[in-house]
Amino acid sequence: MIEMTRRIRLEVLVDAPLAPRLSELADQSGFTGYTLYRTTSGKGRSGEWSEDLISGATAKYIFLAVANSERADRFLESIAPLLESYGLVVLRSEVDVVRPERF
Repeated sequence: MIEMTRRIRLEVLVDAPLAPRLSELADQSGFTGYTLYRTTSGKGRSGEWSEDLISGATAKYIFLAVANSERADRFLESIAPLLESYGLVVLRSEVDVVRPERF
């Protein structure tokens, strides 16, 4: 049987211009890696949105990372000042991982 270890999965919906800042904060929090997924459209409290392919002004990314609790908490504390002003959507969940030393 493969041994599993509990880690924290973080997902953040972020406007494209702020994505590099989240990457910096992840690095400062000790993350060993993360992934940015480009999104194309969605719907939220403010209604529907879709990426403007001409200007890129409405481009959004999903920032995805898996980390131990200490690093995840450090990252969440570092993005707390950005939550309201940038309208970030943040999801935190517990996941089981294989090869926990990678996270």
